[in-house]
This record gives sequence, C-alpha cells and structure tokens, in this order.
Amino acid sequence: MSRKNQTGTASTDAQVNGLRFVFYGRTSTVRNQDRVSSQGWQRDMADNLINGHGQVVCAYFDAGTSRRVPWRQRPQAAELMTALSSPELAVDAIVVGEYERAFTGTQFLTLYTWCTRHGIQLWLPETGGPVDLANRDHRALLSLLATQSQREVLRARHRVLAAMHNQATQQGRYLGGRPPYGYQLVDGGPHPNLADARWGRRLQRLAPDPRTAPHVAWMFRQRLAGHSIASIARHLNERRVPCPSSADPDRNRHRTGGAWTLRTVAVILANPRYTGRQAWNRRATDTSGPASTPALSAKAAHPALVTEQDFVAAQHVRAARPAGDGQTRRFALAGLIHCGVCDRRLDSHWNHGRPTYRCRHGHTSTQRASQPRPKTLYIREDHLVDQINVRLGDQDGDGHATLESARTRSSRVATALRDSGQVIVCDNAGWRLQEIDSS
Repeated sequence: MSRKNQTGTASTDAQVNGLRFVFYGRTSTVRNQDRVSSQGWQRDMADNLINGHGQVVCAYFDAGTSRRVPWRQRPQAAELMTALSSPELAVDAIVVGEYERAFTGTQFLTLYTWCTRHGIQLWLPETGGPVDLANRDHRALLSLLATQSQREVLRARHRVLAAMHNQATQQGRYLGGRPPYGYQLVDGGPHPNLADARWGRRLQRLAPDPRTAPHVAWMFRQRLAGHSIASIARHLNERRVPCPSSADPDRNRHRTGGAWTLRTVAVILANPRYTGRQAWNRRATDTSGPASTPALSAKAAHPALVTEQDFVAAQHVRAARPAGDGQTRRFALAGLIHCGVCDRRLDSHWNHGRPTYRCRHGHTSTQRASQPRPKTLYIREDHLVDQINVRLGDQDGDGHATLESARTRSSRVATALRDSGQVIVCDNAGWRLQEIDSS
C-alpha cells in the first residue's frame, strides 16, 4: 500500500500507532500568500490536535482555490475524496488545520455526511477532536463557525472593494489588468505602502503607446465627423491597423481574432480612460453598495488621448440622429423581426427616409464580402405593419387601414407583439407570427 506525504508524492507503508489521519489545508492565493508558511501553520495545528491519537499518513493542500469552491471542484480536495473512496487506502479520519480555511456555507455538513457514510471521522481544532453532530454543543459551534466563515468572506470582499474604489477615485491609481488599447504601462513610482516599498514593489501607470495611440485619436475624430462604427472598423481593417489582440498578443491570449469588429471599436469609443481619468469596475453587476459601483478618478491620472468635451460629444453621436426631413429615427419593431433563413434578428436600417430592417446573414460592415451568401433580406416597417393590421382585421368597412399616423400604428403593433410574446419571422417568401421560445 502506498500513500501521499506532504508534498503529494507516494510514501511506503510505515507502522502507525493509533488512528490514520489524512490532513487537508487550503490557501486562497499563491501570489499574495506564502504557501509554505500557510501550509506549515495549518499542519502544526492539526498535528497538535491529533498528538497522542495517531498520525498523518498523507496530506492534501489546495493553493490558489477559493473557499467558496465546493470540495468536489477543488483539485486536492477532490483527489482526497477519490482516494478515500478506494479500498486500497486505509484511513480512519480527516483532520483540517482550521475550519475557516476548509469550509464555508453548507460545505462542512456535506463532507460530514460523506465521511459518516464511509465510516471516517472528521477532526477539527475548534471542537478539540472528532466532530459529533449528535452533540448539541457541537451543532451550535458548527453553526457559529459557518456563519463566521461566511461573514469573513463578505467582510474581506467589502474591504477590498472599498479600498480599490477609493484608490481609483481619490488617487487615480492603476489597479491592474490589461492596459487599454493606445496605452502602455510605465513605472509609477514607489509603492505608498512602506512595507511593500521596502520589498521593492512599485506602482504602474498608463502612458500613451506611440504605436497605437494615434489610431485611438483617429477613431474619435472619425466618430465626431459622423462616421459609423462599422465604417471606422472597416477602414481600420483595410489599412491593416493591428487590432488589440494583434498589437498585444501576450495580454490577449484569450482572443484569437485578427481583425477589428464593431464591438472592439464601440468599447474603445466608450472608454473614459482615454480622457486621462482612471476608471475601475466599469462592468459592475452588483451595485448594492458604493464600493461595488463603477469608479472614475476625480482628476486626471495619466495623459489623455482625447479631450473630455470630445469624449462626451462622441457618446452623443451614438444616439438616434435626425433623418433628412428633421424627424427622429425610430424603429418600433427593433428586436421583434427574425430572419427565417438564418434565425438572426434583423438589423434596424434607415433607408430612403423610412425605417426598414435587413438581414445580411452574418456579413458585417467591418469586412468586405468574401464568400457567397443568401440574398440580403429587406423589410419596410410601414408595409409590414399594414399587412399585420390587415391580418388582424384592424381596418375600416372599406378594407382600408384605420386613419392614424404610421408611427402610431407601428408602436401599437410593437406593443401588441411584446404583450403576446410573439415575434415576426420573415424570409423572401413572406412572414409569419411565432411564439417566443421561453425555454
């Protein structure tokens, strides 16, 4: 029979006096925590607990794994459970160095149930030995430990987010991540934390990248001149300007595209960092507290590639623009028309002074057509609305549509479709109404 020692390698059988224990420990990160020290003190706690009762025959230690990850999804914890399920490894108990390092939420109860089913004891320093949930004091203590562990997670998260929010808004500090396209990282001086500074840690800040910064400035000029995002992306591709994943492949290994897309250009034009202000947490999903909301520095933190006035003006270009007759461009059926050929939603498209919808079956304006594709589908909003009204019987006695403005009729049809949970499916042969699949 072979077992694993502290380093995870197999060790030969040895005479064990008393119970055979498996040690488990965990540390959240390998970057900000010393694995050797963390594993050492947790192992010391376990050894002191089982002294005189037996000895550890193998050890498992997860480094860089959050406590919120279930045991079955932690590499070492999952391996431990697999090993203990095998009859080849004779073990009497699991011992952990600290409850809060190993468990949170209902994880302990899940593991305790599993251990009971396999005839294995579970030892904790907090209980001074094996846990017995038949003991009222143990149940109360474990309930308290579970609450405390969850509270520690929430408090740590809140403190970190609050500190980062302050560092971004009040100090304009660069807080990591890939630098935006158009910028590069340069030395930002010694770290403000004296202990970190003594260890040689230094801050970083953003500075214009001479290779890519001119392209960012050009994009904003084009947008302010009224050019569409698709037109900007297409011209960048035609000029063979490297896109972010091509310009900095080491920091964009998760991206494989080598061309500009609509989204890439849109994200750059909407990034306030180009005004010189530092931004953080722009994609926040939890806005329950001030520390969880997006943050923008109170003053400039790095050289700007566009003025604040031009940046704000560029955002307004994205809004609905007036047509030639001064009317506001409105698309009442946007998102409600699907292509019967490729199942895409039709794009809103202003054509000859009226709202229309089209599907190019996957072709985008950022690239020139390079392969055959189905004929582009065009649908006029007013024609489609009139046909729907006729089918629904919304007409007067002479068979003509009721007298009301085209905009009102379109809005009424759109409201009726949304209320009934239907969409319009169109192809070159006609159209039909279809229930939205909620599954």
